[in-house]
Amino acid sequence: MKHKVVSLKKPIADQKAAFVMPLFQDGVCDSHPLFQSLAPSDREYLSFASKEWKAELYSSEQFRMPSSGRVVLLFGLGSKEKWNARFAERCMRSVIMMAKKKRLSKIVVVPNDFALATEGESVRAEHCAANAEIGAYEFTTYVTQPDGGWPAVKEVLYGVHEIAGMSEAIATGTVIGERVNEVRELANIPGGHMTPKLLASYAKKNGKKYDFTVTVFGKQKMKQLGMGGILGVSSGSSEEAQFIIMEYSGAKKKANPIVFIGKGITFDSGGLQIKPDRSMEEMHMDMSGGASVIGAISTIASLKLPINCIGLVPAAENMPSGSSYRPGDVVKTLSGKTVEIGHTDAEGRVLLTDALTYAERYEPSLVIDVATLTGAATVVMGRYASLVMSPQEKCAQFMLACGARSGDSLWQLPLWDDYESHIKGYTADVTNSSRYREAGTIIGGMFLYQFAKKFSAWAHVDIASTMSGKDDLFLSRGATGVGTRLLIQVARDFGTFINS
Repeated sequence: MKHKVVSLKKPIADQKAAFVMPLFQDGVCDSHPLFQSLAPSDREYLSFASKEWKAELYSSEQFRMPSSGRVVLLFGLGSKEKWNARFAERCMRSVIMMAKKKRLSKIVVVPNDFALATEGESVRAEHCAANAEIGAYEFTTYVTQPDGGWPAVKEVLYGVHEIAGMSEAIATGTVIGERVNEVRELANIPGGHMTPKLLASYAKKNGKKYDFTVTVFGKQKMKQLGMGGILGVSSGSSEEAQFIIMEYSGAKKKANPIVFIGKGITFDSGGLQIKPDRSMEEMHMDMSGGASVIGAISTIASLKLPINCIGLVPAAENMPSGSSYRPGDVVKTLSGKTVEIGHTDAEGRVLLTDALTYAERYEPSLVIDVATLTGAATVVMGRYASLVMSPQEKCAQFMLACGARSGDSLWQLPLWDDYESHIKGYTADVTNSSRYREAGTIIGGMFLYQFAKKFSAWAHVDIASTMSGKDDLFLSRGATGVGTRLLIQVARDFGTFINS
């Protein structure tokens, strides 16, 4: 998709570009900035023809101007009183999807239409470009292309009041949107085509492309180090586990880095306590956290952000076989702590223990793990937000702010000491599965906290609820790329966190 900045200070002459005019329910098209670019007779026609249009949220109405032949797409923003950041986040994606269905290959949008008034025009433009890319994505890798090709919006023109800085903002948004789509592509690839070694190969390829260092540990190296968590989870699979280390240096060597950790279960059958068939359909996406870390590090490096950042992705399959770890087994992690396996399908937290401990050697200023950890997260939030937990309130508030700014919405859950008793083991230091049914997402976070207590700032983000989308989020079927924009925003705003 091409992206271009155009000035609203003069009429937009390109007649092949369809005008997109978002309006609130009490708005009229005559007040929209693009309205003045129409010929006088077309303005008169549109004012009359659109009088009965209701402008309900996400609705659209298409008109072809009788004089110029230009297409105008009116887009509904609903009630102005109910307008919020979540609606603003989705509108650009909805516009792109509608334009594709209507076979509009070139459109003109005004970024100020798609954001809150509190944001500057350049921020709005960046978000528009990112969401245009995200809205355009579909997973077609294994589908035969139809005659005439896939419908696509090939170019978006952004009408702005001030040109200065807008091209840079749109270029940044485009990069972010493209990386999110690459993460979605990774997560959408079936488990038989995306093994731990293939995920590691992808990280290596991106390291060469964007200039960051990638090191991968195989089974023997992990055994030498004592990474019993990763090896225990992967013991039932014929696919060798991989521990992917990505290192980006954009600041002085002495500057303490951020560490991002992503769960990389490339397929999760549940292990010996196997999942029901319908619960297994999306489990090739159980590496979404790992994919988001790879995507974030790649973006941070391509934008050359002035920070040091480490990405750790423990990658494995969780499969049933005669060599699988069993309920009741005890595994010894890199930290020296032992874990009693209460349930083989609570594998993600076991896998992450070794990555959390490995992160200690970097003396990080901030550690964030991102994981499709608990089905309970979807029970709590539906598909509309990921859940964040941190023992440091400053860290939690920083994460919430980054979520709001990036578009990867977060909601905070408590990590109180009261929940610690739920993960106390009988035959080991801790158990990976509580004996109580309640508070499943918090219990997952509390388990991980046992391996994160040495960090001055740590947050756990459970993305199980947002791993795949809903129709009203205006994302194509499959993976959402959630966590990618969040981690990029964390890196961009890291200076404010450290200095606050």
